Formats: sequence, C-alpha cells, structure tokens
Amino acid sequence: MKTYVAKPKEIEHKWYVIDAEDKTLGRLASEVASILRGKKKPIFTPFIDTGDYVIIVNAEKVSVTGKKRKEKIYRRHTGYPGGLREITFEKLLVRRPEEIIRHAVKGMMPNGKLGRQMYKKLKVFVGPEHNHQAQKPEVWNF
Repeated sequence: MKTYVAKPKEIEHKWYVIDAEDKTLGRLASEVASILRGKKKPIFTPFIDTGDYVIIVNAEKVSVTGKKRKEKIYRRHTGYPGGLREITFEKLLVRRPEEIIRHAVKGMMPNGKLGRQMYKKLKVFVGPEHNHQAQKPEVWNF
C-alpha cells in the first residue's frame, strides 16, 4: 500500500459558518483550528493546506468559564520601551470581540509559514451578519 499525499491542485476548500453564541471559547477555537488545518478531512496531509474556510458570527456572545471574564488578561507590546499594554477579557469583549476568537484560534495553529497561510482563512464577525453569502457557506454544528 502506498501512502496518499494530497496535491494542492486536487484540494477543494469549502466554506463553513459557525455561530459562536453560547459556545465556550476554548472548545470553539479548537474546533475551528481543526477545520482550518483540514484535520476533519480524510485527505489530511500535515505539510499541505487541506483546510476549509471558516466564518464565525456572533463573536460578542462567546462565553468563558470560571473567573476568566474578569481575570483573563490579554497582553501586547507596542514595540517601544515600556510599551506593554494589558486589557482584560471583559474590556476587550466590549471594544473588539472578534479579536478574542482570533487570538484563541491563532494560538492553536501551527507556527510558521503554513500556519499563517491557514489562519488567513478565518473570518470573524460581530453580529449575525457576514458578507460571504456568495461562497454559499454551510452551517457547521458541533
């Protein structure tokens, strides 16, 4: 038996919509990362982008467990001396809720050129509307 290796020209990328309402952040992010990588497909090949596109709607309605709503801190650096910026989950949920999901999914993607290429297939929207109806996305339930 020969091992099957997917060829980039043979891969068909589908579009999926996931509603983040009342979904736990980590469970949602791991499912999305798995779809983006293509691990749900029988043709999965680790060194080729076999994944699908994912559209996440209602990003502002994602939930977390425990005290994370008040205590989880997101850190970034401006690049200047003393430029460490911190923001809590609660404040980031008000300002830019799509960044919460993007940050969680990015942490579950592979590091390197291929991981960045796969990550670009993630589209996150605040509210129930998105602008990708032309791609005819299917609803993904888990």
